[in-house]
Amino acid sequence: MVFSSLSFLFLFLPIFLICYYLIKDEYKNGLLFLGSLLFYGLGEPSFLLLMLTTIVLNFFFGLIIEKCQEKPFWKGTVFITALLIDFGTLFFFKYTNFFLENINALLRLQHSSHTFTLLELTLPLGISFYTFQIVSYIIDVYKGSIAAEHSLIDLGAYIAMFPQLIAGPIVMYSDIHAALKKRTVGIENLDEGLKTFILGLGYKVILANRIGLLWNEVCTIGYVSISTPLAWLGALSYALQLYFDFCGYSLMAIGLGKMLGFTMPENFRNPYMARSVTEFWRKWHMTLGTWFRTYVYIPLGGNRKGKVRMFFNLFVVWFLVGLWHGASWNFILWGLFIFIMQMIEKGFLLKWLEKDALPAKLLSHLYMIFYILVSWILFAVSDFSELGIYLSRMFGLTDSASINSLDFLPLLSDYGPLLALGIFCSTDFPKRIYQKLSEKISTFGISLGIYLGIFWYAVYFLSIGISNPFLYFRF
Repeated sequence: MVFSSLSFLFLFLPIFLICYYLIKDEYKNGLLFLGSLLFYGLGEPSFLLLMLTTIVLNFFFGLIIEKCQEKPFWKGTVFITALLIDFGTLFFFKYTNFFLENINALLRLQHSSHTFTLLELTLPLGISFYTFQIVSYIIDVYKGSIAAEHSLIDLGAYIAMFPQLIAGPIVMYSDIHAALKKRTVGIENLDEGLKTFILGLGYKVILANRIGLLWNEVCTIGYVSISTPLAWLGALSYALQLYFDFCGYSLMAIGLGKMLGFTMPENFRNPYMARSVTEFWRKWHMTLGTWFRTYVYIPLGGNRKGKVRMFFNLFVVWFLVGLWHGASWNFILWGLFIFIMQMIEKGFLLKWLEKDALPAKLLSHLYMIFYILVSWILFAVSDFSELGIYLSRMFGLTDSASINSLDFLPLLSDYGPLLALGIFCSTDFPKRIYQKLSEKISTFGISLGIYLGIFWYAVYFLSIGISNPFLYFRF
């Protein structure tokens, strides 16, 4: 089940919210846990037991680590065991076949007749996200920065919480521990949460799904047959689709959390308005960045041990970020591509990009957009031969005599207004315009009309069966 589905909007969510608001406060976590299990089970019943087992094991791991504070050996042993099980489960389902494929490739280079048979594995939905949440909990208990959770129901509600279970945001236990014990649930939460949810729904259904049709058309034409302008148009469409798809999901999750009395962390902050690759990645998927900074970059030494060590730490982080996104070399290449630019920026370029002069602002923004669009093609195209063709089309490096150089015009005519709307909504201008209006006139009626319009327009597109996948579900 996904948030942008009619069954969720008109069946699961209303029934769950009615029960949640009517039940006594002391039973809300239990209902949230059970409701989240039902939500997950409806979409991924075969892996429900896996998630439950993971929750129970880590509940006891946390308690044992806490009790062994004065016994470093046993504390460390249990901690390592927990990490091996948690990361081992993720590795098994997500990376086993990737490593077997690469071992087989090496064996073929050695002209060996032996190869390993790939396993028939399905990646459990949301495992990359809930594993990182579980690991952050175990690490924080081990470090003593939080107390172990003594209620299995409360820990289960945190890990399995359906708003952020499938695709984040990645919520630290310390962020919502207090709310798990006591929180306010009322009409203000419902109002604010509904607005945020509807905005995310609009991003997902009205923008991401429809802009994604342009990217699908480019892929259908075939990379070898597209012109340079169409290659860049395709890259722009994918960049906007990915942003509104993932940002939309995050806003829906944050809105649902608000309805339930939880304040979830912001995950996007107008990243396409950034002026450097470094700034972009402070504003994109912010909770993932926080996780890697907290549990990888800083423990490795961060930027405290000189530039060489800082660059090494960045390399490790971006290699792992790429690998986290998928078991494919294009994701690793994408991560290293980002790392190279961040290394250059932190080495000397940032001081030029961050100048206040208008030409510097314009050039730095154009530079960032150029680099990010190229990076998204590395992210989107997993086949290296196809990737090479697409990049050659983007930069006009191959013979294009047989290609229609005006092939982008019909698609630009069809999708131009939608792309313009997407570019506008990816900035902070809509928010600034709304704030200006609210200073001069009462915006209650306007606000109500806007949100109702977004909701029912999104419902219309869902009802006619427009393509509705969440891109980040496969990561």
